[in-house]
Amino acid sequence: MNLRSPVWLLLAVGAALPAVASERNAWPFRVDVVDDATDRIVEVDALGPLYTRKESAEGGLSEAWRPFMLKTQQGDAGATYFLYPLFTWRHDAGYRRFSFFDLVNDRKVEAGPGAAADRGFDVWPFYFSRETGDPATSYHALFPFAGTVRHRFNKEELTWYAFPLYFHTTVAGKEITSAPWPFVRVIRGAGHHGFELWPLFGSRERAGDYRSAFWLWPLGYREETNLSAPEPDVRLGALPFYARENGPGYLSETYAWPFFGYAHRWAPVKYDEHRYFWPFLVQGRGDDRYVNRWAPFYTHSVVKHYDKTWVLWPLLREAHWTERGLEQEKFQLLFFLYWSLEQSDPVHPARAPAAKRHFWPLYSAWDNGAGRRQFQLLSPLEVFFPHNDAVRELYTPLFALYRSDQRAPDDVARTFLWHLLSWRTSPAVREFHLGPLGWRRSAGEPHGRFFLFDFHPKAPMKTAEASPP
Repeated sequence: MNLRSPVWLLLAVGAALPAVASERNAWPFRVDVVDDATDRIVEVDALGPLYTRKESAEGGLSEAWRPFMLKTQQGDAGATYFLYPLFTWRHDAGYRRFSFFDLVNDRKVEAGPGAAADRGFDVWPFYFSRETGDPATSYHALFPFAGTVRHRFNKEELTWYAFPLYFHTTVAGKEITSAPWPFVRVIRGAGHHGFELWPLFGSRERAGDYRSAFWLWPLGYREETNLSAPEPDVRLGALPFYARENGPGYLSETYAWPFFGYAHRWAPVKYDEHRYFWPFLVQGRGDDRYVNRWAPFYTHSVVKHYDKTWVLWPLLREAHWTERGLEQEKFQLLFFLYWSLEQSDPVHPARAPAAKRHFWPLYSAWDNGAGRRQFQLLSPLEVFFPHNDAVRELYTPLFALYRSDQRAPDDVARTFLWHLLSWRTSPAVREFHLGPLGWRRSAGEPHGRFFLFDFHPKAPMKTAEASPP
């Protein structure tokens, strides 16, 4: 089995069935999937796609009231989504978080061994707060009136008063004071110093590190970095007439910016590029890259073994690369109208490739290359949210007019109209359902039998301890 393949991890059209499973069908009121080996109900569906409760092989539980609410639980960790992506509650051992569209966020970490309690509350972009019991890391800030925020937004500290009249940031000892922002800036601290009257002129520097200046931003600029090196890196420009970048082993110049220019690199790898009416015509050749662009008609580039081709952009796109030891091949028609990804193992070239395909909005199909296949009709969301479990559990099943799940060539389960019509073929059992009317033949039985409302008592589904969101 090609378990290294990321495509395998994305198989999610339908719930994975136990090795031997039966269906108890009282459609549309309730449909149960039962593990025959343990007599345990592993999935309950009701009212078509509107309600689902599932138990995973690892003991996790999920419950969905589509399209409104989804609850998941795996050990101590759980989540509740209401009108996703509007409301989200998450919890784990000693951790709670609430979010409204990532605009209102409430987070609480309980105190533990060697760690203090930590509580944060934000209302974007107006109010930010954090309480840790330590004044050095706690804050309350009201934007744009007054406040200080610490260790956020890639800054050690941000302070403002009547923004944009006063704004101050600190990063690694470098302090930038703007009054008013962004027009007047003073830079100081940790060896940095400078002054800028944006967009007219400005300069900043630190001895042995960098030196930069601009005039009539962004038209004129000069920036030097790595000043302690024998040859620093230099960027300068007098736009739109001329721009240049040069440093150890490379030189790039642009005329009538950004249309015409060239790049020449001779160390540590060789590369030469010529640009005509950039970004439309670009020709580049080198040790680790190749560019042949005649946009929008044709583009072919190889950059660090990532091979990409565009034809009649954005009509056709094809890409080849290696990731996690697997050969990857992606093809796209109009970005998402048709999308496919195939993964093959170069160590075992005879092994069938894994594949994932979308033909928007008609279907999605998965194949792990080892006999496991899944298919869904219709599928308008999967191509846009390939890694979003909440979308997959809450919204994708609403469009699933038809689903199939093949565990092996002789083990296939299919459903139509959310279990109104379903049939399964496997070495252990063959069964067919039209709502509560069905036919079943188990392995070893000489004949199958018809039934109506075949519900004999089964062990109930496991229930996890309730945990507050």
